[in-house]
Amino acid sequence: MDRGVRAVKTVILASASPRRRDLLESCGLSFSIIPANVSEDTRLKKPSFIVRQLAIRKAMAVAKEVRQGIVIGADTIVVFKGSIIGKPEDERDAMRILSLLNGTYHRVYSGIAVVDAASGRMKVDYDVSAVKMRVLSKDEIKRFSKKHLDKAGAYAVQETGDAFVERIEGDYFNVVGLPLGKLRNLLKSFSVILDKHR
Repeated sequence: MDRGVRAVKTVILASASPRRRDLLESCGLSFSIIPANVSEDTRLKKPSFIVRQLAIRKAMAVAKEVRQGIVIGADTIVVFKGSIIGKPEDERDAMRILSLLNGTYHRVYSGIAVVDAASGRMKVDYDVSAVKMRVLSKDEIKRFSKKHLDKAGAYAVQETGDAFVERIEGDYFNVVGLPLGKLRNLLKSFSVILDKHR
């Protein structure tokens, strides 16, 4: 059993995100991955409600499938001037998004839901961080637009070669896609202990 889990519980990450996987691994958590196949359509407008609803939807979909274990669902969105910026549709859309965010502040919301698949007991939370993008040249926007078509906002703060971000106000890990402080508190109520990020 990996260091970080002091109770024998099966933990499942309901996400295919390599960034979330890497974050959990860096905390010493032993877990398996079962990506949730759910619709991300929602009628909700408030970002904090949207990320929580989608995190719940993902966690519950996998919990119903496995019926045992502690399931973690997560969702992240970027919000700029009240509009939700999702994953780019293609390279051209990524250029549009990066041009929009260029040199400005935006907010990153991440929702997390933890479900005990056997009992249905659930804990939900979210976090928000403010991110200041540095001013990118047209050439940088063009180059970077090819790299992150699978990420909300078309950028990855954790990529050392991508100097997109000038400043983060709030939890860095929230911007990556998994607010570890909030997740640690939720998991504790299910007797799963998450080590501090190493």
